[in-house]
Amino acid sequence: MGGTAAPGAARADNLKGALMLALAALAFTAEATLVRLIGPDAAQAQLVAARGLLQLAAVGLWILATDPARLGTRRPLMHLARGATSLLCWWLYYASFRSLDFALATTLTFTSSLFVVALAGPVLGERVGAWRWAMTVLGFAGVVLAAAPAGLASLPGVGMGLGAAAAAAALVFLNRILARTEATATIMFHIGLVASLGALPFAILDWRPLEPGAAALVLAAAGLGATGMMLTIEAYRVGEVSALAPVPYLRLVFAIAVGAALFGEMPTLAMLAGSALIVACSLMLRPPWRRRGLRAPLP
Repeated sequence: MGGTAAPGAARADNLKGALMLALAALAFTAEATLVRLIGPDAAQAQLVAARGLLQLAAVGLWILATDPARLGTRRPLMHLARGATSLLCWWLYYASFRSLDFALATTLTFTSSLFVVALAGPVLGERVGAWRWAMTVLGFAGVVLAAAPAGLASLPGVGMGLGAAAAAAALVFLNRILARTEATATIMFHIGLVASLGALPFAILDWRPLEPGAAALVLAAAGLGATGMMLTIEAYRVGEVSALAPVPYLRLVFAIAVGAALFGEMPTLAMLAGSALIVACSLMLRPPWRRRGLRAPLP
């Protein structure tokens, strides 16, 4: 938990990394499934607060047991920005899964790499190049194609899904700055702290008494989200980003299966074609953090 970037090629264990990412894909799919199953029984803010509090408690206890000095930081404002961006990302992410078909909501999460390219120029001063711009534009055309069958009624949900992906892209750049001086555990602790403090007031204002079953689902969803994050971090620590790039897209396969089996949602040909276009364009975009010293993103 306290490491930094993925090891070099000589030490890389891509098979182990791929297995971890596959398990992370299952964890994130299960998390989103529970969010859908909870439905209106829990408020949006309750879900986000539970996610932050569980991460805060788990990482905080781990730090206290291993290296309490990691609780401190000399970059509180940067951690505040990182945590607030995670809070926005989680909020929009959960909202998109509560309003869109399961496979479409999952597809939109993959657009984060497109936003990374779009932001690389103004944020990093990086020359993106015609090829990467073309893949980015084509990838967003895939969003239009995938969302078209759902009609105008899906626009708010699509907007929230794209907003979550844009926030996830912003996290890549914030991670680059923090990773220069902060351990992963320190970053994750402050994410949990800021997200919890940000969500709790809204959870209190919109508090819904939870039946034991609903409370268990909320806690399970929060735990699965944190587990998926940890598996992702560890996967990119042991494996190479370029070698592991296709593995997260297993989530789309899982999402189509879950949507059909649990929610009776059969993807249209247009949605599948749009999803394939987004995935293909994302894979053809060379991850900028590999070239510029960025870590793989923390969700």
